[in-house]
Amino acid sequence: MSEPMRLISLSHVSDPAITNIYPGDPPFELETVATVEKDGYYLRYVRQGEHTGTHWGAPGHFNRGEPLADELDLEDLHLRAVKIDVREQCARDPGYAVTIADIETWEEVHGRIPDESMVIIWTGWDAKWGTAEFTNAGVDGAPRHPGFAVETVRWLIDTGRLGRRGGTGTDAFSPDVGADATYTVSHLVYQRHRISLEVLANLEALPETGAHILCGGQINRAGSGSPALIYGLLP
Repeated sequence: MSEPMRLISLSHVSDPAITNIYPGDPPFELETVATVEKDGYYLRYVRQGEHTGTHWGAPGHFNRGEPLADELDLEDLHLRAVKIDVREQCARDPGYAVTIADIETWEEVHGRIPDESMVIIWTGWDAKWGTAEFTNAGVDGAPRHPGFAVETVRWLIDTGRLGRRGGTGTDAFSPDVGADATYTVSHLVYQRHRISLEVLANLEALPETGAHILCGGQINRAGSGSPALIYGLLP
């Protein structure tokens, strides 16, 4: 009898007191609107953007005419995953852009990234959650965090590693380095049926290879993505 698949959470707990918000995004608020003592049940009203906390983004988030949340297939939200540990590089340079050489070094150990994969970078930003270091804003208020180099994402796309249904993941705010106000990497990633996973947590528990990811969250009509429970499925 085969061993059952293990499940891990890759999502932060959303808490208005500690949830880091991307500059310019709406604040995250929870309001108690009913209590057991007064109403016989407990209920809260949630206000947040579609990209608050741990979330996934749909292709139409950056590219007009590409699929929005309600136009994706279930297969788009269930992908094989690889994790590339770049914490050492990012500790030295908070604006580090992951290179093709970083990917090739990983592949020398683990083999070629399968086509249509979710390629997740572990930058160490998950350990900064709830602190000012997570945003790491410069004097202009713009965030400073690691991401993928533009040429790296182009290479991942051109070689099929991201494929039509793959994507990128990160424990920071975005697949772009924080200093890139043009969002060039996001425009490339968010094409066809590719998605982006952002503000991931607990990446220490995700193996370098062999796992899958499963994205939850509500599907809004014409949504740009969703705050989500993102799970790692481990063999």
